[in-house]
Amino acid sequence: MITLKGQYIYLRALEPEDLEFVYSIENNEEIWEISNTQTPYSKFLIRQYLENAQQDIYEAKQLRLAICLNQSSEAVGLIDLFDFDPKNNRAGIGILIQKKRDREKGVGTEALGLLIQYAFQQLQLHQLYANIGLENKHSLQLFSKFGFQEIGIKKDWNKVNGIYKDEYLVQLINRKK
Repeated sequence: MITLKGQYIYLRALEPEDLEFVYSIENNEEIWEISNTQTPYSKFLIRQYLENAQQDIYEAKQLRLAICLNQSSEAVGLIDLFDFDPKNNRAGIGILIQKKRDREKGVGTEALGLLIQYAFQQLQLHQLYANIGLENKHSLQLFSKFGFQEIGIKKDWNKVNGIYKDEYLVQLINRKK
């Protein structure tokens, strides 16, 4: 049985009520490097995005879920499947815990584990991949816990504040099929 609920967190679809939460994440310049964002998003655009969030992954080619704490139901982050490719049974995966106080407490580990299980069992994906900046040691450790392997380094991949930075490509292949 597939569950998107863990011991400490659960994953849920985005709701219109998540407008302020998503707005604060998308407009936080400190994380633009991770999300590959270059400009702020208006509440109007985010409202439109949330209104269309009912599209399934086959239509939108993306699945974005809120990471919520079981005790309070507070949304503390987002986890995504992106570039969903049903022909080749693969997708990219990304995760963000919004506030530093909620990081390094197992929230990301539990969320990533739940989404990997969903992707492999429910969506029958063959592989997942992630793009991780070389300096992002915490994310590299997180993905390594689940068996993601470094496939290569994309040189000068992202331009951040006028400087080109390298990025790891990590991959997890579902060998249990």
